[in-house]
Amino acid sequence: MVPVLDLTDFPVTVRVYKHSLVYREICLDNKNLFMNRIRIYELGTTGDDRGLNLALPPEALKFVGKVKDVHVSSSISGGVRGNHYHLRKRRAMVVMPGVAWSLHWDAGKGTAIQRRSFDGGGVVLLLIPPGASHAVRNDGNADLWMVACSSAPYDASQVVMRTVV
Repeated sequence: MVPVLDLTDFPVTVRVYKHSLVYREICLDNKNLFMNRIRIYELGTTGDDRGLNLALPPEALKFVGKVKDVHVSSSISGGVRGNHYHLRKRRAMVVMPGVAWSLHWDAGKGTAIQRRSFDGGGVVLLLIPPGASHAVRNDGNADLWMVACSSAPYDASQVVMRTVV
């Protein structure tokens, strides 16, 4: 698998799991590695001649805990989803392949905004903790599809706007 991220500026942990799943973790806050970090899993494309077939890695289910909300969304070309953070909710978001897109995030109020681009060549899993503002921008010419599993049901009072793109 060819990496789609430039990881030269970040500490990286690479682990190989069953079924050749390669895990890449980007630590966004070197001073506090266990809070306000978004983890990125490059799942590639798996399936056969019938199409894509994907199972979330156990780490994603462990991160979310009991799933209390599943959200499916799309974004039109140039559209942005996010620009917010959750006060308590943990979210595992799957971004489907096919369209170029970019992830924009921070590691908490007052931290630097980060950005990574993806060519849409594979499935990407994002593990988003409480407090990390995040946004996905569709940089392609077709609809971008995402599926998110969360640890709490949607509650507008628990979502705080903080622009990162």
